[in-house]
Amino acid sequence: MDMRNYKDTNEMVSLLGFGCMRLPLAEKDKQDINYEEAEKMVDFAIKNGVNYFDTAYIYHDGTSETFIGQTLKKYPRKSFYLANKMPIWLLENSEDTERIFNEQLEKCSVEYFDYYLLHNLDDKSFAKSERLGVYDFLKKKKEQGKIHKLGFSFHDKACNLDMIIDTHEWDFCQLQINYLDWELQDAKYQYEAATIRGVPVIVMEPVRGGALAGLSDDATALLKNERPKDSIASWAIRYAAQLSNVLTVLSGMSNMEQLKDNLETLSSLSPMTEGEHEVLQKALIVYRSSGAIPCTACRYCMECPAGVDIPKVFTIYNQYMLSQSSSRDFTFTFHYNILGSEKQAYQCTECGQCEPLCPQGIQIPERLKEVTAQIEELKKKDD
Repeated sequence: MDMRNYKDTNEMVSLLGFGCMRLPLAEKDKQDINYEEAEKMVDFAIKNGVNYFDTAYIYHDGTSETFIGQTLKKYPRKSFYLANKMPIWLLENSEDTERIFNEQLEKCSVEYFDYYLLHNLDDKSFAKSERLGVYDFLKKKKEQGKIHKLGFSFHDKACNLDMIIDTHEWDFCQLQINYLDWELQDAKYQYEAATIRGVPVIVMEPVRGGALAGLSDDATALLKNERPKDSIASWAIRYAAQLSNVLTVLSGMSNMEQLKDNLETLSSLSPMTEGEHEVLQKALIVYRSSGAIPCTACRYCMECPAGVDIPKVFTIYNQYMLSQSSSRDFTFTFHYNILGSEKQAYQCTECGQCEPLCPQGIQIPERLKEVTAQIEELKKKDD
């Protein structure tokens, strides 16, 4: 496993970080963790050099912290780095901040966090955190040794990153960096803004919630022609990992196959050549023309008051938009019907609750209308 050192210290962090947001599930379409399979993955990752693990208060409906805490207990505490996050949107007062932080320590079965973040900052949540004194609280926890490095994760317009990063002293920041968002969400500017200030970057969503592991058929063909033995996901992982100010690349892996592929990619990293960059840009142009919805299935939009399973609806729709199979219409309709009418897009009441919660800035109600319109069009064809 390739390693990166934190600034000028002797702290060596694995280039692959284990994200605990998309662990194996005990039952499809529910967030309960398959402990046996997930523990096997963590053990295999550690055996192969991974030492950075990232969790959060809300992951897997609040059970991710407990899982990773119990799983890592059998390993020496100084043999791994554990990252956790403060959910700003759940805070009402300073007492909530202390309660949640102490709860996280207990759930993770640790006395300190190696890396701790203000979770999912944008201009509004940062203003709220300032009002509640969250940074000052966490800085005191750092002085007490309960936090070793303090940072934040960011989902907002690039211009707001400058404001946040310049307001306080940060040890690191976590940014959404991938070859789709390098220009689409100005990840290039964000990366450079952190780098010029000497703030190490942790990469999240390098494969954009799996979207960049399953490109359209034409885009896939371009990448496979260039590197036939490599997975499509490995292109996205390599793209993020080759950046020199990246400390670790987080991957939310759901099965052993994904873990092994990432381990292979980041064990002796092969930086992209100029020719490979050109091929990737061609594939990106083809992919963006497909009309796929840029959803990462983070589930921050859930639960929907009307019962719509927004991430699942978008996943089924994207599979349809990216497919060139002659049976794509049937496959789309079949899987959409399996979802159940109570979870389908037409149930949306346009209440607007979901849209401000989406880190990707997706106009969710409008895109749900798009899905419904496509289904209705296919129904007319069958009549």
